[in-house]
Amino acid sequence: MGPDSGTSSDGWGRARRVVVKALVVIGGAVLLRRLTKSTTPWEHTRIVARSLSGVKYSREQASRDPDNYFNFRWLSCPAAEMVDGSKILYFEQAFWRTPHKPFRQRFFMVKPCPKEMKCDVEDIAEHLTTIYLKRCERGRRCLYEGSTPSDGFPNSWNGATYCTSELSVLKNDEIHSWDRGYDDDGNQVWGVKGGPYEFKPAPASNFADMFSPLNFPASMEKRIEGSFILQE
Repeated sequence: MGPDSGTSSDGWGRARRVVVKALVVIGGAVLLRRLTKSTTPWEHTRIVARSLSGVKYSREQASRDPDNYFNFRWLSCPAAEMVDGSKILYFEQAFWRTPHKPFRQRFFMVKPCPKEMKCDVEDIAEHLTTIYLKRCERGRRCLYEGSTPSDGFPNSWNGATYCTSELSVLKNDEIHSWDRGYDDDGNQVWGVKGGPYEFKPAPASNFADMFSPLNFPASMEKRIEGSFILQE
């Protein structure tokens, strides 16, 4: 063994340690980049559409406060995807005892609205109610929340002249929804006053075969009556 063999071994050892350390640093940087990578607007759209889908009930809330809340069934499922990636959902709401007689049926569009774009709801459909959603701050129960503009949208049901809507998407796929109608003087003429309806997901077994077959009324085939737009 030559006189320089020890020095060479030490040199290779140091080199290996440097390489390993470099790999650890690079790997950590890649992992950190993945963990801190911003969620894209289209990923937000997918999350909201998924959370809105399914069968949900306001059973618990109706049990706590039967004088002000009914046990409604919320049912929503994917209906189509637009070429720009927007999600179309079929939605209906009914009393839990008569799920085959929904009193509200709509098509919702879920789409992002980047900061640099101006979302003009008139470009989407006529007579549209639009809820502008934003991400909730960390530490809160909700993932997204939003509402219609303060002046709402035209509505003539039960003496109203306009209506407003508020929506919250919670972490466990729970949905809080609050719709209210007002007259010309600003008096509330329909909708609950105490707070939003709280729809919690039904057990998976209740969802089985719910959409088989799923027949949409012919009059709704080409109508989009609601929109959830996510703003950064």
